[in-house]
Amino acid sequence: MTNWGRIITAMVTPMHPDGEVNYDRAAELARHLVAQGSTALVINGTTGESPTVTSEEKKKLLLCVKQAVDVPIIAGIGTNSTATTIGNASEAEKLGVDGLLVVVPYYNKPNQESLYAHFAAVAQATELPIMLYNVPGRTGANMTAETTVALSKIPNIAALKEASGNLTQLAAVVRDAAEGFLVYTGEDAQILPTLAVGGYGVVSVTSHVVCREIKYMIDNYLGGNVNEAAKMHLKLVDISEKLFMTANPIPVKAALNLLGIDVGITRLPLAAPSEDVLSALKDAMSELGLISEVK
Repeated sequence: MTNWGRIITAMVTPMHPDGEVNYDRAAELARHLVAQGSTALVINGTTGESPTVTSEEKKKLLLCVKQAVDVPIIAGIGTNSTATTIGNASEAEKLGVDGLLVVVPYYNKPNQESLYAHFAAVAQATELPIMLYNVPGRTGANMTAETTVALSKIPNIAALKEASGNLTQLAAVVRDAAEGFLVYTGEDAQILPTLAVGGYGVVSVTSHVVCREIKYMIDNYLGGNVNEAAKMHLKLVDISEKLFMTANPIPVKAALNLLGIDVGITRLPLAAPSEDVLSALKDAMSELGLISEVK
């Protein structure tokens, strides 16, 4: 079984005011996230603004974060071209990453047979463990539980990030997947329900700001203190909602900036957060004691 731990943070890509990648801040942020309890990091995922970060920038990010922390680094390498994805996998493998996050191909709207063929081809081209990433809200295609279960039988396809919001679909994968295949939710509001149906953990955005609280919730649930875990789940409902009130990673970058962790801007086409987003974040973060007052 691949050991990536239960709280994988999908890390933002810090930017300078001019929009250039801030590699020094990326290393600092990675160290901060690990200190807070992240057990692995996804670099160049959706939250890392992968569509607008160049190939060379992605390589430099992987190297600088890999050198900064001693936890598994999972590289986001998926595209809507199988050949390009395989090329990205090869480059990431050369850089010494610990795993690959491979998203369902977007825009093409492949059917289930096509999805199986795509992921099987990527898996055959690399020795690294692969985490499948199902996020139909972004890709326009849903990978069914049946397809995921079939893919789980390929030895180096090790895990799933299920971000469909469909807990029934996630539970079916947990029930039927190959032994040792790990199912993570990609929905921060569904961490506790995912654990309850036998899922393993979360690939998280909210862990940028409430990782200790997420760890507390998971530890209590695993330790049998379900009521205490449920209390924390309810406490985190509002911040989980606010961090996704507009396109990710606009809110989480704003939240980090409010915490005094300067991660800079989002690149266009993701614009700066509106005053409504900032106000909602301040309220939610103040309620949790993350910031001392609403500024």
